[in-house]
Amino acid sequence: MSSATGEAPFRSRDGASGPLPPDGPAPWAQIDWRSHQRWVHVDGAPVNVIDIGSGDPVLLIHGLGGSWPNWLEQLPVLAATHRTIAFDLPGFGASPMPPLPVTIPGYARTVAGLMDALDLPSAAIVGNSMGGEISAELALEAPERVQRLVLVSPAGVSTAHVARRLPAIRAAYPAVSALAAWVGANADQVVRRPRLRAAALSLVATRSREIAAEFAAEQIRGVGKPGFMPALEALIVHSQTLRERLPDIGCPTLVVWGDQDPVVPVRDAEVFASQIPGARKVIWSQTGHVAMFERAAEFNALLQGFLDA
Repeated sequence: MSSATGEAPFRSRDGASGPLPPDGPAPWAQIDWRSHQRWVHVDGAPVNVIDIGSGDPVLLIHGLGGSWPNWLEQLPVLAATHRTIAFDLPGFGASPMPPLPVTIPGYARTVAGLMDALDLPSAAIVGNSMGGEISAELALEAPERVQRLVLVSPAGVSTAHVARRLPAIRAAYPAVSALAAWVGANADQVVRRPRLRAAALSLVATRSREIAAEFAAEQIRGVGKPGFMPALEALIVHSQTLRERLPDIGCPTLVVWGDQDPVVPVRDAEVFASQIPGARKVIWSQTGHVAMFERAAEFNALLQGFLDA
């Protein structure tokens, strides 16, 4: 078995290797991820990609500050019936910063370029947070590439109000970035301390204390990357116009939200669901910003049903 994000072999130390402690190792912890990892060049820049399974393709896009292991609970399940692809956006995870300035439309073009490189004319697209905003942009600008769209607490509507706090965020960013980089580099040690683990994950998850240490380490390992601030500024700019464009999305769409989302308010769920024609909305109680691993079993069942409809 291998670490989800690193090169060193993965060894479970406490037997808890999923979001909620299971009876045995979670499916993701039993996979040698290195055998499914590849570098794909898009516009001359390398992108870190996980490509697993076969069948109709599903592409998973992480959010701001995230990385491909945000989808660890989905990858083994979907791979049983679908070719399932997760990757690190440029500037996040193991993918270096892009050569051009970061923009949400630029990230959408990266996704389209990645699909070209992987010989995928179209796919089901699933995005969380900023990844949801990127997914929506792809559906708008290249509708032929998106068979079905799943938006998990997407950014793009209320995000615009963050612009008022941007000067303060910029001022605090160097110190916050340094702390995040330290936490990411020392993820294995941080997660062994339950209070630190809960504090780190409470920024996105409601039931952070219930997330197992090994799974938490793979999430925390991806923080503190150089793409964070450029991407935050990019999504603020993009959010100024996304809402009015949502009615132009024409593919089947599922909107998933947690009623206690601490990042993007749950009221935005109604905006996405009402503005995208025919969109279906699902809101879970006692759930935060990352429903895909806070409610992994329910999310996987919902996702598979939507993909197979």
